[in-house]
Amino acid sequence: MSKKVLIANRGEISLRAIRACKELGLKTVCIYSEGDKELKSLRFSDESVCVGPADPTKSYLDAPTILSAADVTGSDAIYPGYGFLAEDHSFAEQCNLSGFKFIGPSSETIRQMGDKITAKSIVTKYGIDGVPGFDNELPDNEEEILKIADEIGYPLIVKATAGGGGRGMKIVRSSKELINSVQIAKQEALNGFGNDIVYFEKFIENPRHIEIQVVGDGKGNAIHLGTRDCSIQRRHQKLIEEAPARDINKKKLDEVLKNCVNLCKDLNYEGVGTLEFLYEKECFYFLEMNTRIQVEHPVTEMITGFDLVKAQLRIALGLPMTLNQSDINFRGHAIECRINAEDSVNFIPNPGKITRMHIPGGFGIRYDSHIYNGYEVPPYYDSMLAKIISLAGSRKSAIKRMLSALDEFFIEGIQTTHQFHQKMLKDEKFIKNQHTINYLENEFLNNA
Repeated sequence: MSKKVLIANRGEISLRAIRACKELGLKTVCIYSEGDKELKSLRFSDESVCVGPADPTKSYLDAPTILSAADVTGSDAIYPGYGFLAEDHSFAEQCNLSGFKFIGPSSETIRQMGDKITAKSIVTKYGIDGVPGFDNELPDNEEEILKIADEIGYPLIVKATAGGGGRGMKIVRSSKELINSVQIAKQEALNGFGNDIVYFEKFIENPRHIEIQVVGDGKGNAIHLGTRDCSIQRRHQKLIEEAPARDINKKKLDEVLKNCVNLCKDLNYEGVGTLEFLYEKECFYFLEMNTRIQVEHPVTEMITGFDLVKAQLRIALGLPMTLNQSDINFRGHAIECRINAEDSVNFIPNPGKITRMHIPGGFGIRYDSHIYNGYEVPPYYDSMLAKIISLAGSRKSAIKRMLSALDEFFIEGIQTTHQFHQKMLKDEKFIKNQHTINYLENEFLNNA
């Protein structure tokens, strides 16, 4: 059994992993950059190693340096968290070849599911439908590209096969903007992921964003932990997440849940993963599979009582772990608000020093964060500061409980999205669960 885990990440997920390791009796090594010397996780890990400058490409994305840190500290395994190298199949392979257990799926599974075209072709075999479109690499000939687009019909979306977070994605509503949009998407994809391959999908106008959480033991056993609704988004970035997704056709949901589990069983999927879908007119359309822990995993943990991070560690390190669907019991409704260091109107990043703050609490409230009074929020990384999660017996009660928590919570010294969340949770359309992924940008912000 492995005894020491190097956590190849920062911020909230780093602290979350340290806590899980402590519960399992595992030693931890926390990496950090020169811009992250004041991270809270450094105080609680058994060891810490600086892996380079603040620039993430020279620290948190520097695979050779991270592997060297694991070697120097005598680590047995590497936990990637989310973002950075978490879905880099070559890093997973390098870990295993260097004698470190990568805590996640096999490098081949990460490679297959990380390429959206390949992933779509795989899931189709299990009765999981993708968005209609052209599922191959686009030709170089502009006339052929225009012909393919005409056959799909407008509006359509140009998407990068690699990566996520909205980069390499362009909505196209007419042939006049097609070629330019393809070129921009290819350049964004190349800059962001080192891969400029893009493809076409029919643009689903007003869907909801629904996720299915899965867990596999790498030995052919797998379960699901229900659904999440992540439809409150801006520029494809999630801001509010809920579990379970409400107002879903039960017959269709049961079918897609079964298919997702069968997929994971046949893949011998190891660890946690998320299959993401667009849902419109009672139909599920597969988007992608994330082969890692999600930022929004706490809402699933809250309604199931299942510790996803501990499950990752147990499965990867050969600790006792049994996956039975019958053991999973769903209770209540959970909502998560991501508090970002951004203003609540234009969502412009606002790094700086936190001069005063207060953490919410009370029955049914969870708070996941790495920040503290006096913490200097660096400008180099993701702007997320904290996640506030509420759990209650119903969606209506979970909203009320979250509003109470937001009333207690404050951060001074920098601007945050705190006020945005307060307004959204009082919004009539959100309360009635009538919003889609376009609601925030197309309606809510225009009326705010």
